[in-house]
Amino acid sequence: IIITVVEESEKKSQLCFEGLRAAVPAAELLESKILNKELYDQLHQGKKTVKEVANMDAIKRYLEGTGTIAGILVESTGQKLLLADAMKRNLLKPEAALNLLEAQAGTGHVIDPVRNEKLPVDEAVRAGMVGPELHEKLLSAERAVIGYKDPYMGQVVSVFQALKKDLIPKDTGLRILDAQLATGGIIDPVHSHRLPLEVACQQGYFSKEMNKALSDPADEVKLYYDPNAQENLTYAQLLERCQVDKQTGLHLLCLSDEAIRRHQEELYSDSALKESFDKATVEMATGSQKGKTVTVWELIHSEYLTEEQRRELIRQFKTGKVTIEKIIKIIITIVEESEAKKQEKLTFSGLRAPVPASELLESKVISKKQYEQLKSGKKAVKDIAEVDAVKRYLKGSDCIAGIYVEKSKEKLNIYQALRKNLLLPSTAIVLLEAQAATGFMVDPIRNQRLHVNEAVKAGLVGPELHEKLLSAEKAVTGYRDPYSGNTISLFEAMKKGLIVQEHGVRLLEAQIATGGIIDPVHSHRVPVEVAYKRGYFDEEINRILSDPSDDTRGFVDPNTQENLTYLQLKERCLEDPETGLCLLPLKQPERPVVVERTQVYTEAETKKMFEETQIDIPTGELAGSSMSLWEIMNSNLLPEEQRKKLMEEFRLGHLTKERMIIIIIEIIEKTEIVHQQDVTSYDYVRRRITAEDLYEARIISLEVFNALKQGSKTIREIMEIETTWKYLYGTGCIAGIHIPSSKQKLSIYQALKKGLISPEVARSLLEAQAATGFIIDPMKNDRLTVDEAVRKGVVGPEMHDRLLSAERAVTGYRDPYSEQKISLFQAMKKDLIPSEEALRLLDAQLATGGIIDPYLGFHLPLEIAYQRGYFNRETFDRLSEPSEIRSYIDPSTDEKLSYAQILKRCKKDENTGCLLLSLCDTRKLTFRGLRKQITVEELVRSKVMDEATAQRLQEGLTSVEEVSKKLQQFLEGTSCIAGVYMD
Repeated sequence: IIITVVEESEKKSQLCFEGLRAAVPAAELLESKILNKELYDQLHQGKKTVKEVANMDAIKRYLEGTGTIAGILVESTGQKLLLADAMKRNLLKPEAALNLLEAQAGTGHVIDPVRNEKLPVDEAVRAGMVGPELHEKLLSAERAVIGYKDPYMGQVVSVFQALKKDLIPKDTGLRILDAQLATGGIIDPVHSHRLPLEVACQQGYFSKEMNKALSDPADEVKLYYDPNAQENLTYAQLLERCQVDKQTGLHLLCLSDEAIRRHQEELYSDSALKESFDKATVEMATGSQKGKTVTVWELIHSEYLTEEQRRELIRQFKTGKVTIEKIIKIIITIVEESEAKKQEKLTFSGLRAPVPASELLESKVISKKQYEQLKSGKKAVKDIAEVDAVKRYLKGSDCIAGIYVEKSKEKLNIYQALRKNLLLPSTAIVLLEAQAATGFMVDPIRNQRLHVNEAVKAGLVGPELHEKLLSAEKAVTGYRDPYSGNTISLFEAMKKGLIVQEHGVRLLEAQIATGGIIDPVHSHRVPVEVAYKRGYFDEEINRILSDPSDDTRGFVDPNTQENLTYLQLKERCLEDPETGLCLLPLKQPERPVVVERTQVYTEAETKKMFEETQIDIPTGELAGSSMSLWEIMNSNLLPEEQRKKLMEEFRLGHLTKERMIIIIIEIIEKTEIVHQQDVTSYDYVRRRITAEDLYEARIISLEVFNALKQGSKTIREIMEIETTWKYLYGTGCIAGIHIPSSKQKLSIYQALKKGLISPEVARSLLEAQAATGFIIDPMKNDRLTVDEAVRKGVVGPEMHDRLLSAERAVTGYRDPYSEQKISLFQAMKKDLIPSEEALRLLDAQLATGGIIDPYLGFHLPLEIAYQRGYFNRETFDRLSEPSEIRSYIDPSTDEKLSYAQILKRCKKDENTGCLLLSLCDTRKLTFRGLRKQITVEELVRSKVMDEATAQRLQEGLTSVEEVSKKLQQFLEGTSCIAGVYMD
């Protein structure tokens, strides 16, 4: 019996299969339901060998896996590459390549698809399949095969268990589990093989919930990137898109030329993009996040964007085609449009704009019950809008639409009645204004309601009334508050003195008589209590209109010449049986009431009174002197038309002498301001700058400022001073490229298009131009804004957005929190732009005249920039040290330099004075120095070589060898004491 047991044990020990890292006994495979009892018995009986069973597909899957993504296949060339090589050659994003390498390590081996080798991580690093910089990351992923150590129990645990215990990051754990599932099954790190799903769940290496999450994936578990389609996928989905190599049977991910090109154009990596999007925030004014401050990253992954929109925005940002500010605008537009579509189902047609149901509920136009019926779909918008109580506030009741001539039984619009001399202008105009102020101009013949502009176009009213009726129409569309810029109502405009009270009261009365006060912000009428609450009405005006005196009866009955309220006049109208409109009956043509205009003062009395009145002249050439009112009225201090009007108004008694004096002083002061503007202000590129601007910025002294004020100097003379010019226009940026060999002059964009400089060099130099004031055309010596430069073809439209972003260093950035304009430095401090980009542009500004004020648009002295918060000493110290900030590349030497350093390498164009960067072929024009090759430019700057010799070299009139002999003492020296000679 003992001999039999020993023999049986030895036989069993030989029945082992090769696992992922260790031998796997057949008994273990039987227990894991990988082998069935029949196969197990055949192995023991010798009817089947281990090799035969191991090669069965159903068994091989759990021992070796079904195959991972082994490498890259370049579609255009058919070249096979390791994932690490594709990453090094900049064909594949580092993040995407690393995820695929971790998937290899986490499913068994790192793979070389060229040699068809599969190695553990340590061996793969030694063999050079992956670089040592990835060693630790891949060793961590490999623990999904060999097991993680539980720090509490000391036991080996699987990747799923490690994920549950928070020993590894969630996204890493999900990514590796997804890859294991897609390539044969979850790995048992203790027994070194994969498991059927049911067994993995039983043994605690997986769960049904996790399987469900990974089998029905949402975006958060699509963790692998397809560079061709630019979308995230599961590992199984990405595997399906691979091509099987005929020679090795390995899965290779095809990479198209388009995918490679897109990747190489990208300026931001995934991590840099996420960092930028996480830093940029915006306060939402609408949508599900209304009132909250959210990051751009959160916005771009919100429910408002489709996957396609999300991918396209990210692609455009990565390639520099849109800025983060543009992305914010685009997303906000999408959110607003999405919310607008949602509201369309619950939106009523207002006087000028759609009115949301929620606004009608808040305004107490509809009840809570009606609102709920709308939301639930029990009632349609159309049904509610036809309810009289609601229709009244949306459309109003009828105004006086036209005239009914009793004698001829003719129906006329009000303007026709005016033109036919049936109505006086004073009567007709107030009726037309009432129409405009209650919503629409009415054509009673065609039964049409039109806006004022439409009515003029249709000939319903004449063009001579256009301005007057547009003004009345503002009672519907709203007046603009000149102080706050807000839209305000008719009543508020009247209270602020923006319209005459008499006029305002008349229009308010017409609104009340036709349905209620109009809310111009929300485009509908409101009940009286709501109008009180919103400041569109008050009790005092309500009392005046409720008990009107002759002063507030602003409408005339043409039949009786009585002054009436609009409501009283409406009551005298009749209803047109065809249209239902209100028509004012007219018995006979209206005749004017003759009122004699009596002059209060004769010409002699006026002259005597004016001669006795002295006025001190407040400003201008006669400032401080005194003149009689009669002298002023007959001088050139007042325009003739105003002089005549003032005189007439005074003699008729409509204007007191005191009020007249105030008006005259105002006219003199305004005239002087206009005159002073010509003397002390200057039309700069983006705005008009004044002497005060220049003085406050300490660009001109107090002495010069006073000279300007006194008129002894003009602003144009000041502009010619070199120091002033320096701050306004800068000391000069790099305007273009000079090619010494051909003496050719090119703009930077032309040099880019001709392939003479790289996109990176061109972009940085053009952004520096935009950020220092202007895009330069060195051929025409033009200074242009970015928009002008694109229109004139100085730069291409593909650079428009990027250069506009750089131009904000001059025009100012918008603070999304305070809505204020801020400088480049302030935008950097608030993380609105990356610090690397901001420092590059600040470096250019400093080197060309100083930091630029975003309000004024010109350079400032350093101390003033500090005072205004546009800069600080710490940043100045960084930019003053050339070794700190070197953001610009010399295209001739590929050196990284500060902007000041690269400016020193420029030459001044004799014709235009523009600074041009010389471009030469350094491969030919370099000299052998003591330790390295030295360029011609370096020798010229060091004054070892003169300009004439350099020019002869460029033109091929002499050779490097010939010049080297002449410069030998500088290049090699004349020999030192080499040793000792013994006599």
